[in-house]
Amino acid sequence: MPNCSFCGLEIEKGTGKLFVFKSGKLAHFCSNKCEKNMLKLKRKPRNFKWTKSYIKGE
Repeated sequence: MPNCSFCGLEIEKGTGKLFVFKSGKLAHFCSNKCEKNMLKLKRKPRNFKWTKSYIKGE
């Protein structure tokens, strides 16, 4: 089972979205919130406390 490309949570089988870039790279998303933050708003996951890749102290 894949992990969300933005927040890092495990995605259950049969749920979530798969986005394919023109270059062929794949991005898995668990929710619309994660998809919009990464693709539309172009945000970095390490800046948000609710993601697994959050860096404390910077």
